[in-house]
Amino acid sequence: MSEIEELAEKLRTEGEKFVTIFSSLTEDQWKVEVYTEGTTWTIRNVFAHFVTSERGLVKLFEQIRLGGSGAADDFSIDRYNESQQQKTKDFSTAELIGNYKTIRADTIVWVSSLKESELEIQGRHPFLELTTLREMVKMLYLHNQIHYRDLKKVLN
Repeated sequence: MSEIEELAEKLRTEGEKFVTIFSSLTEDQWKVEVYTEGTTWTIRNVFAHFVTSERGLVKLFEQIRLGGSGAADDFSIDRYNESQQQKTKDFSTAELIGNYKTIRADTIVWVSSLKESELEIQGRHPFLELTTLREMVKMLYLHNQIHYRDLKKVLN
């Protein structure tokens, strides 16, 4: 299996796992607070963040693939995340899950379309700074895993 296929498969299996997990949550669980420093984020906010961050990051990755430099030096993750939370605040749980499925499927198609050599293209990631597309793609699933670990702590 090529590295591209491995990355796409990892994204597919992780995506399916999260759809199953989040689909099984009760309405009360969606309201449980995960982060309370600064703006309070509930489980719902964290899942909305999965949706909006992946959508924005894959657009950024494509821009880098096509020769762009990546995130601007003055890019603020906090400002971006807050603006995206506002855009999704009225989405139902079902809409969020549907959006996540669509965005993850689109991400897998995008990753699958890469050439092995394109994994070496460098650009500026909003969190990782200057790095390769390979590391940026890996961060897509690592990012969600980090938030999921925090989420599990408040559900236990």
